[in-house]
Amino acid sequence: MFPENGQKMALKTEAGEEIIVRIEVNPRARRLILRLDERAREAVAVAPHPRQIPAAVAFAAERVDWISSRLAAAPAAMPFEPGGHFPLRGEPCRLSLDGPGRVARLYTRPERVLCAPGAPETFASRVARYLKKAAMSDISDAVERHAATLGVSVARITVKDTRSRWGSCTRDGRLSFSWRLVCAPPEVLDYVAAHETAHRLEMNHSPAFWAHVAQCRPDWKRQRAWLRRHGPELHAVGG
Repeated sequence: MFPENGQKMALKTEAGEEIIVRIEVNPRARRLILRLDERAREAVAVAPHPRQIPAAVAFAAERVDWISSRLAAAPAAMPFEPGGHFPLRGEPCRLSLDGPGRVARLYTRPERVLCAPGAPETFASRVARYLKKAAMSDISDAVERHAATLGVSVARITVKDTRSRWGSCTRDGRLSFSWRLVCAPPEVLDYVAAHETAHRLEMNHSPAFWAHVAQCRPDWKRQRAWLRRHGPELHAVGG
């Protein structure tokens, strides 16, 4: 029996290590896809159609040792807990339960500290809520600038807890972003905002599209390279 969409199964490496693989069916996928979910410490096998689930399982089984090595090299999780550290706008930030009132606040002197006073059991959710609001503010400002540069309009901006992409744009102008971009250096967030805003002119990755991105962010190649290199570290935040 093969798992159904959303279910998980265990595969074993040659050394006997157990690797968890989650099955997903995505009609938009054009082929079998295997990706890593570093935060959950598991792999995801994507099939374009339910009939292709057996092929997706076989695809993952053939690569189980590669999956194991990649997960072993993945950055350690950075959970939101008092005393913990994580990157905020590209700089180290410490988390603290102390502070006045009941609202999370960021202090920058003598060090960066995000204070989220309140009940310890809801500390992580307060930190995540603060970061999502900060991401929304930073991304909205960036999109507004880039939309003005390109002469386009945007219908709506949202931030989500996405794992497979940093941003997306629909044909009707709805832009969506990963809130974890607020953990990256500001110029990286700015590049992703430029990338998705440029899709308002070109819903592809043609030379014309990249020319629009370059209008907004001439150094986009350097920022894209940073994101590809350090993306797993961002996904580890809050894990």
